[in-house]
Amino acid sequence: MKKRGAFVITLDYEIHWGVFDAMSLDAYGANLRNVNTVIDRLLILCDKYQVKITFATVGMLFADSKKSLEKYNPSDTPSYDNNSLNTYDLMKGVGIDEQNDELHYAKSTIQKIKQNGLHEIGTHTYSHYNCLAQGQTLEQFKADIIAAKEIAKPMDIMVQSIVFPKNQVNDAYLKVCYENGIKSYRGTEESAIYNTKSSPLKKKLVPLIRLGRLIDGYLNLTGHNTYNVEKLNANNEILNLPSSRFLRPFHSKLSFLEALKVKRIVKSMRHAAKNNELFHLWWHPHNFGADMDKNFENLEEIFNAYTDLNISHNFESKTMTELTLDILNK
Repeated sequence: MKKRGAFVITLDYEIHWGVFDAMSLDAYGANLRNVNTVIDRLLILCDKYQVKITFATVGMLFADSKKSLEKYNPSDTPSYDNNSLNTYDLMKGVGIDEQNDELHYAKSTIQKIKQNGLHEIGTHTYSHYNCLAQGQTLEQFKADIIAAKEIAKPMDIMVQSIVFPKNQVNDAYLKVCYENGIKSYRGTEESAIYNTKSSPLKKKLVPLIRLGRLIDGYLNLTGHNTYNVEKLNANNEILNLPSSRFLRPFHSKLSFLEALKVKRIVKSMRHAAKNNELFHLWWHPHNFGADMDKNFENLEEIFNAYTDLNISHNFESKTMTELTLDILNK
């Protein structure tokens, strides 16, 4: 049977574990503290439009206390050359439990997502692991993935999909994922501006690359970035479901471009629906932590477009694992 187009959404659910090395709590704390409210609103909106989300969740968030964190922390932690990337250095400062520290624990929210029944809970690695950073090893990554699966087990959650932190896909690590029951991952768009592998030349071009990504969010610079569902196949025994677009959060200085941003996304969704392709949208819950109403207005416009395409072209909302199983069982 011919596969229909698919609408996949992945959220990089990380709270402070994912941004501590780049954003201070003074500058970004409000966004992080609003994540629970964002997720509550997301669940309501998704129920309304029957849109499914894969919550790629940092394993440390499954803990409800510091004692629980210490229980699941692997003994072989990443030996980054740049130790400022190491989430384990945050351990001394985290609160005693979820009630006292909403930035580092989220077990109750994860349980709420699970009980909703519409969505998937995947992994964003246990420790927000930097897979392309210098100094860390494959064995350390393996220990991290095992920890991510183990901390989810008591909640009866089977981790079957992964989003690599900072989109750092290390091809050598894909086999480790597969051997630990992970069936799919979110790769990057094909354009060179989205390639996360570093090089001396790329380091010099970082400002231009960032500008290109910014422009691409509003204007069609790199194409639709949609993918023929029939031709998606497993490399290294794990399926790549590449990203199509990052949903940029509302920015007051760029508010005059908001309509273009949504239009760009909807056009690509329409292209995917008409051509039986995958459109894969992603962002972080904390991106919606400021200007929440504006961000949800944009998202509802996207969900409305999805509803129309679902009716007209049988365009289907799928979790990563649902689409993976559809493809592998064809």
